[in-house]
Amino acid sequence: MSEEEIIEKFERENITLASIGKRAIAYSIDEILVSVLFMVLYTSSYPPTNDVEQTINMISNLIIYVILLKIIYQAFFVWMYGATLGKIFMKIRVVSLYDIEKPSLLHSILRATVRILSENIFYLGFLWAFLNPKKETWHDKVAGTLVINAY
Repeated sequence: MSEEEIIEKFERENITLASIGKRAIAYSIDEILVSVLFMVLYTSSYPPTNDVEQTINMISNLIIYVILLKIIYQAFFVWMYGATLGKIFMKIRVVSLYDIEKPSLLHSILRATVRILSENIFYLGFLWAFLNPKKETWHDKVAGTLVINAY
């Protein structure tokens, strides 16, 4: 299906794409929630320290857990509800490009994984949405999804 056909289909169904601003706010909400969840889960497992180098080493050892938690959070909520908590709050959702339904588990995991890669490459995948008429990020493009207004 070409971009024009997709846009026509969305117009027929009265579906509008979510703005970059709404997506950015949803992203910020999700990052705060994941950070708080991470602190709740892992803060008690490491003793407090006054040594900066030791603190940096402890944090760097936890990076893989942060990445896994973000992938699980994103994949689970997008797969189950079509939106993360931040997206639900902002009244936007993720849909599969071709059937306008919530993405499958595989597509949700793929989307979440590429999202992490995009974050770690200076957010270039997010900036891509500014240049794209469908406001697709790299993770949307790879997973075949779009973010739309829910109401």
